[in-house]
Amino acid sequence: MALPEGLVLRTAEPRDLDGIGALLADRGEPEDAVDHRLVVTDPDAGWESCAVVVAGDRVVSTATLLDETLNLDGVAIPAGQVELVATDRAHEGRGLVRALMAWAHERSAARGHLVNVMLGIPYFYRQFGYTYAIPLSANRDLVRAAPGSADTVRPATVADIPAMARLQEAEQARSNLRLPHSAALWRWLVARDGSTQWLVERGGEPVGTGRSTPSESGDHLSEVAAVDAAAVHALLRHTRATTATERPGTVAGDALEPLLAPAPPDAGAYYVRVPDPVALLDHLRPVLDARLAGSPFADHDGEAVLSFYRSHVRMPLRAGRVGPVVGGGTMQAPAAAGGAGVPPDLVASLLFGPHGLAGLTARHADVYPGPNADLLQTLFPPVTADLITFYVP
Repeated sequence: MALPEGLVLRTAEPRDLDGIGALLADRGEPEDAVDHRLVVTDPDAGWESCAVVVAGDRVVSTATLLDETLNLDGVAIPAGQVELVATDRAHEGRGLVRALMAWAHERSAARGHLVNVMLGIPYFYRQFGYTYAIPLSANRDLVRAAPGSADTVRPATVADIPAMARLQEAEQARSNLRLPHSAALWRWLVARDGSTQWLVERGGEPVGTGRSTPSESGDHLSEVAAVDAAAVHALLRHTRATTATERPGTVAGDALEPLLAPAPPDAGAYYVRVPDPVALLDHLRPVLDARLAGSPFADHDGEAVLSFYRSHVRMPLRAGRVGPVVGGGTMQAPAAAGGAGVPPDLVASLLFGPHGLAGLTARHADVYPGPNADLLQTLFPPVTADLITFYVP
């Protein structure tokens, strides 16, 4: 694609490897160049996952789209995550990231992704249709020493990936919304320079895992998963971590909590983009059915209407099951149709956030549950989340 000033946006190629690596290292961390190489040389991602803007042969901007899979109450949701974004300082302010994000979203749609989730600098990605929707777990100082443990800890290898994945799966199963590491991402994490994967063993059996990243003030420990507190304590003592990411509601989180300082007053969250609410809601019909099944609406016939003001959806209900979701046009006064109103920039929060329709109603003047509030609040309750991503928030 030709851009102004003779620049060209295209899929990255092997000849771009050094240029992309130099750009990522200059605008981020040296380890970013290693991460990029791991992604584009892996058959599960490949060069087609990355795009560049070039001035002649020189790479001046780049972005990479990763395939992810969210899971909401047992329903897998194809998702994409944009990472490794960088622009040469001399080419900032020319809309290059905007063009790359358009490329990423077009590719994401072609890959069948129904959601985009990412970490990113404050505010910037709001410009491209993202909203803050899923809270980040807090990073907290360790203020008490972990008790001793006889468990052993060592760096993990590729052969340990199945064990680490099982441990993470057990911890994440306690949340409604999960984002596990893909098979490819596990390989990259074991191989990368920017963090270390650890395995805790007891009598030769895996009982814990975590990931540490170095910092100026001390090692940070995240993604802790364990069968009991002793495995967590072994990990803390071995890594000499000075900070850790909380994990509420899990075995690991319960073991960490007494050792951590209070969480800072930080409203950090993942960016989320929902390009087509109709398609996503239709995909989530099994989730909606399950919510109705355990409610007073288990045998309900009728219709649930949800307006995004400039558009709306109708969800027919037959014997407590949701039929195919139908999209429609502007609906400024959904109460007249028995519906609820949610602005489009809060759709991701409604579907994936911790407040549900009732909580959003209490927080936003342009959210209201309508005359069938009990039904709509049943369909859209608060959601607990546990996401683990390529980069540690």
